[in-house]
Amino acid sequence: MLKPLLIEIGVEELPAIPLLKELPNIEKKWLDILEKHDLKANFSFYYTPRRLTLWHREFPVKQEDKVEEIWGAPKEIIEKNPKALEGFAKKCGIAPEDVIFKTKGNKEFAYFQKEVQGKEAKELLPQMINEWLHSLNFGKTMKWGVCEEEFIRPVRWILCMFEDETVEFNAYCVKSSNITKPHRIFKEDIQINYVGDYFCKLDKNGVILYQDERKAKILREIEKLQKEHNITVEIDEDLLDEIVAITEYPTPLLGKFDKEFLVLPPEVIITSMKEHQRYFPVYKNGELTNAFVVVSNAYTDNFAKIIAGNEKVLRARLSDALFFWENDLKNGLSIEGLKNIVYMDNLGSVYDKVKREENIAEILADKYNADKEKLLKAVNLAKADLLTEMVYEFTELQGIMGYYYAKAQGIDDEIATAIKEQYTDRASNKISALLNIARNLDTLMALFSIGKIPKGNKDPFGLRRAANYMIKIANENGIPLDIKEIINELKPAYKEFDTNQLIEFIFERLYKFYNINPSVIRSVLATGESNLLEIDKKIKLINNMVNSKDFKELSTTFKRVANIVKDFDLNTISVDENLFEKDEERNLWNEFKKVNAIDNLEEKLDFLISLKPLIDKFFDNVMVNVEDEKVRHNRKSLIASIYKEFLDIADIKEITI
Repeated sequence: MLKPLLIEIGVEELPAIPLLKELPNIEKKWLDILEKHDLKANFSFYYTPRRLTLWHREFPVKQEDKVEEIWGAPKEIIEKNPKALEGFAKKCGIAPEDVIFKTKGNKEFAYFQKEVQGKEAKELLPQMINEWLHSLNFGKTMKWGVCEEEFIRPVRWILCMFEDETVEFNAYCVKSSNITKPHRIFKEDIQINYVGDYFCKLDKNGVILYQDERKAKILREIEKLQKEHNITVEIDEDLLDEIVAITEYPTPLLGKFDKEFLVLPPEVIITSMKEHQRYFPVYKNGELTNAFVVVSNAYTDNFAKIIAGNEKVLRARLSDALFFWENDLKNGLSIEGLKNIVYMDNLGSVYDKVKREENIAEILADKYNADKEKLLKAVNLAKADLLTEMVYEFTELQGIMGYYYAKAQGIDDEIATAIKEQYTDRASNKISALLNIARNLDTLMALFSIGKIPKGNKDPFGLRRAANYMIKIANENGIPLDIKEIINELKPAYKEFDTNQLIEFIFERLYKFYNINPSVIRSVLATGESNLLEIDKKIKLINNMVNSKDFKELSTTFKRVANIVKDFDLNTISVDENLFEKDEERNLWNEFKKVNAIDNLEEKLDFLISLKPLIDKFFDNVMVNVEDEKVRHNRKSLIASIYKEFLDIADIKEITI
């Protein structure tokens, strides 16, 4: 028999970010509990800032009865040991003489079968709900009043109803009931007499229970504002999700601020709105305008005071920002104060980091023919905005503010852009690319030199991100960054550490960039190649080969090549044409020698692949491991020569399909 089941956990306002982070797990955790208790049923989960709701249209009133089988020891063991029989009988709750034996496989075992009556769902639900609530992980928890249990926010009510019957239990110092609460503007609690009433009564009392419906309402009414005022509202999906999570009856409202604040960089205004106030920025004719959209949670027809209150709050924030902006412009960019900011224990100050980056930048400028003067100036000024009042207040704007202050001082646009892009994974020009690489190289080498190496999923200093950015920027900007070469060149400037560990760490990040068979990447790295551009080129070449329809046959041939010479020292290759005894040797060697005239990697790979028929004939007709040592070495040298040329691109024996 099935009945509708409604569970609502009423709480003080939930913080949006922890709720949204746990959201993907909430339904899964309830489903696991249903399966564990043999009460699996379809359900929906809804949330508002004040309630977590589980709704089953059909829920089993009891577990299904089931037959439980108990198997004991083999019959021959029980016959030798009477105590084993007594133990099994006791376990099953029967007399020893009632034990039967049943064949499983080729043996007879002690066996007992019993019917287990399913438990009533009402009896199990209190435990299940408690288990579910304790399984939810929102990060920080709190205690309240005399309650010893902890939750993300105080639990204020629990509604649990099976059709029209209240399931009574206690959890988090609250007794379950058939009572729920309306929107905060309403004072009277809501009594639910039948679960179907719940949805209708909430809707009439200012609560839009369905999160998707709240989201749709916000977007629908923002669209209306856009048409009415001829504006464009920038919809940030993360911000939208956050607002959906903190409202029960959302209403988008258009507010304004003084035009004088538009002299501020747009990022300052947008950050003040989005990060601090949860407002959507507004554009007109493609430019930021002096308006914003706030989503109210009030249930009213008069929003004038709400709009005025939000305008007042934003005005105060923007006034502070304007004060910081004007002061910073007067003071200009300087790095002397960075000497007083500790970068990290054992790594000196931020000023010291700047100087290390300058050293790297000088080397990079020489290697890659960049404007050294511009690059060094960009590195020198890159962190100067850390000393500004604006970045002290809006830390997320570091780099961005440096760009605006540099522009205000008339500094070259390439340098200013490099300052802005230094914390990102993009570079608009060569100066920006090399500044970014210098910053990330120093971060990696400095942190590795003091043992701050990521372990497992933990990476508190963002070193994986630093390596990712470096690889992406080098490849996208055509910078042939040789990882082994540059790290070994920079090594003397840092404390002694295992640079091979850092090199492997950086190359490990390559697997993130290519959605391909990982063995392709492994085969290229196995050659010892460490130039990022060459690695990228070779990975793409080998991947095309692996994806070709003929690769299975190619793989068989060339892996045989690799296996024949796996213990052969490639430094001892020596081919003497006078030792050839068969045409298959001569034909293969004469064709292979043409490789010396090929410089292009793609052409070389195509040429080596074209040798397959000749190699197959060689293996079919020529015995490599003959008794004559000179002939054996000569034949292995011929095959090793082919393998060595292939090794210039990839180690074919590493490729698996």
